Amino acid sequence: MTSFQEEILAGIPQDRIPEPKPYDRTINHAPKRKDILTDEEKALALKNALRYFPAKFHATLAPEFAKELKDYGRIYMYRFRPSYEIFARPIDEYPCRCKQAAAIMAMIQNNLDPRVAQHPHELIIYGGNGAIFQNWAQYRLTMQYLATMTEEQTLAMYSGLPLGLFPSHQDAPRVVVTNGMVIPNYSKQDDWEKFNALGVSQYGQMTAGSYMYIGPQGIVHGTTITVMNAARKQLKSKGIAGTRENMKGMLFVSAGLGGMSGAQPKAGNIAGVVSVIAEINPLAARKRYDQGWVDELHDNLDELLQRIRKAVSGKETVSLAYVGNVVDLWERLAEEHIHVDIGTDQTSLHNPWAGGYYPAGLTLEESKNMMAAEPEKFREAVQASLRRQVAAINKLTADGMYFFDYGNAFLLESSRAGADIMADGHFRYPSYVQDIMGPLYFDYGFGPFRWVCMSEDPADLAKSDELAIKVLAEEARTAPEEIQGQLRDNIHWIEEAGKNNLVVGSQARILYADCEGRTKIAMAFNEAIRSGKIKAPIVLGRDHHDVSGTDSPFRETSNIYDGSQFTADMAIQNVIGDSFRGATWVSIHNGGGVGWGEVINGGFGMVIDGSDDSARHIKEMLFWDVNNGIARRSWARNEGAAHAISREMERTPGLKVTLPNHADDSLVRDALKGI
Repeated sequence: MTSFQEEILAGIPQDRIPEPKPYDRTINHAPKRKDILTDEEKALALKNALRYFPAKFHATLAPEFAKELKDYGRIYMYRFRPSYEIFARPIDEYPCRCKQAAAIMAMIQNNLDPRVAQHPHELIIYGGNGAIFQNWAQYRLTMQYLATMTEEQTLAMYSGLPLGLFPSHQDAPRVVVTNGMVIPNYSKQDDWEKFNALGVSQYGQMTAGSYMYIGPQGIVHGTTITVMNAARKQLKSKGIAGTRENMKGMLFVSAGLGGMSGAQPKAGNIAGVVSVIAEINPLAARKRYDQGWVDELHDNLDELLQRIRKAVSGKETVSLAYVGNVVDLWERLAEEHIHVDIGTDQTSLHNPWAGGYYPAGLTLEESKNMMAAEPEKFREAVQASLRRQVAAINKLTADGMYFFDYGNAFLLESSRAGADIMADGHFRYPSYVQDIMGPLYFDYGFGPFRWVCMSEDPADLAKSDELAIKVLAEEARTAPEEIQGQLRDNIHWIEEAGKNNLVVGSQARILYADCEGRTKIAMAFNEAIRSGKIKAPIVLGRDHHDVSGTDSPFRETSNIYDGSQFTADMAIQNVIGDSFRGATWVSIHNGGGVGWGEVINGGFGMVIDGSDDSARHIKEMLFWDVNNGIARRSWARNEGAAHAISREMERTPGLKVTLPNHADDSLVRDALKGI
């Protein structure tokens, strides 16, 4: 047995505790959280932390944990970080009694890989506060449970806490995850700060707390098709064909390189445009540069603007990072009347007061200090910056820029800041789901399907790409005209995926596919595993940002207009349905993308191993996981969804969905007048 396996099996040490670990300043750390607990609550937080450990260690750990709470606003238990390097290993290297559990361990370790995670030592995966665990004791205990569980047990995870192993059965999920599921009236931003500081709840974002994050690749396909379709809208408005050739030289401007936002420059390159992405954190910008996800780093605006002009005039395909504040970038672009074709923002504005957005006029360190020491002053600075940013964006849109909200609560927080973002009672700008992702993709069942090769062998990933291309090409032969464009883009994406060097961490792939595509691709993988063409099991999953997985009125369900965009039945039904149709693990979260209290979202993971059981689970679960959302979107009177679900009913025995009847607008208005 290796030392790695021994340390996993040991879980939380019972005989002796590890030596304290030095604070590594080369790692990108989470900002200090604000001091929100009363003295009585701080005592409770300390008691909550100590309950993980035998009483004989409390005298040593209590002052240490108290200092962490004072210095960082949280108790992370840094001492208990494992001694081994954290990254996804081949599945056979994990100690286990159940291969499904070994796959989950690999997925957890991929999330925490320093190449992947935003703040790995604080167990923050992306988005500034998207956590996989609240502390290192939870990590150690979870890994121990997974290493010892059987196929007749299920692990219950309460916001990072492994509550325990419970008897179940082979077809039940191995793990059920909940994150941040608080009583609705206690779901404000400061409630998260308090509950997280107490160690009783966490913000799992989407794929962070559900063990399904695959680094910036996880969003790059969606970002690519968003940028390409935004470019097509611009070209179409000028009477120009929306070809890739005509996209060359178009200028795309945004912000954020830290977590999922790091996909933006790569997506811009794949789309063939000039990308300029602002990032305030030099460590985050350098990380993406070193990984090959952005081409150039610039910290001087004068030099950057010269470079932009040259790149646009030369119709280059290039990504430029501005290491500085995004407000300064937008204001200079507006002042110098540089034509921007496409604009958005991917700062973590779902988390505006705790490191998701940094105000202009302050250094990164000044902002970190102010948000903890003077939270109200920091809030005022953030809102003043948002007002300035929106003013600059409004000038550029008046000159022809197409701007959209990228689902990070930019429009929502700008409106709360009093920015000039409203017109006739509505936001001036659409969300990308309203204009692009909803009507073109979600309504037809296309969403961010993904898979991870548990051999961690690039050859298996390459083989999976080949199988996916073959399936999509076959699907395109008989697909209706309304989805031919989506399929062409997807085939181009997967054909180029290997050349674009998308892998960061696990051997994983993202692909926007519909139900037919997902199911047939998964079945092809299962057969390849059975025959030995792929050497080890594959984990199937998706982003929660999908057709059915998320109820979010300012993002995933923003193109639903029947009033139900503020309900969460779809996401809850989805995770319940997935759990008894063959998912290996399921998760449901409060918060994700647009913030705590603003969204309910869920996801799944499915380990396929070449067996008949895997084939059955693929067919049963993936069908529900997609068509639940299409049916809901159809009931909301979304035309594309109505076509998609009607087509599915024609070819699927046993499927019968309630379809809406459409009322005449004038008849409705006349009826109301007559009251």
